[in-house]
Amino acid sequence: MPRGLFITLEGLDGSGKTTQIRRLAAWLKKRFPAEDPVLTRQPGGTETGDRIRTLVLDSRSSHLAPMTEMALMFADRAQAIVEVIQPALDQGRIVVCDRFTDSTEAYQGGGRQLGSEPVLELHRLLCGNLQPDLTLLLLPALELSLERARRRNQRAAEQEGADEARFEQEQGDFYRRVWEMYREIAAREPERVVLIEGDLTLDEVHEKIAEAVALRLLSAAN
Repeated sequence: MPRGLFITLEGLDGSGKTTQIRRLAAWLKKRFPAEDPVLTRQPGGTETGDRIRTLVLDSRSSHLAPMTEMALMFADRAQAIVEVIQPALDQGRIVVCDRFTDSTEAYQGGGRQLGSEPVLELHRLLCGNLQPDLTLLLLPALELSLERARRRNQRAAEQEGADEARFEQEQGDFYRRVWEMYREIAAREPERVVLIEGDLTLDEVHEKIAEAVALRLLSAAN
């Protein structure tokens, strides 16, 4: 059985990833009606990962050291690979993951200024160096992303009592470093990372995503 296709979506909170993942899943379902794509997220996606997500994203966890934060992200990721991602790929399925190691390189490597080297080394050691076949990097304007993320987290807190606003408490310099690291990753790995930037409409972003995925599916089939 051929290996499945591993697709990741990346970007700042508020970049529109959640909406675009839903639209991509519907698009894939139309092309492959016999089987739904496997959708997962990081942190989260497993019982262990959901516990880690609560700890890492809760604004009350302000005491976490940068290295601790990075270690927790990789603990979540290693579990997700073993429990969700690798089994689905081995079955020949399409996996769509909201965030992967690029997020750790951007947020902890860039934002927390830990650098790329420890992130990539931990990925090699703990994740078997598993690489996405395609990464869709959404980078609308920085200020717009932050405004959207803060509004979303405020709604979640009011409606659901959820607290995932820890990173949104960071200052602009932190997010500028995250933004710049994402661009460095895209420049370093242009064959894997498709950069979708600018203030595009939801439909325009979806069209670019669908085009990139269709091309990768065609390449995988040949």
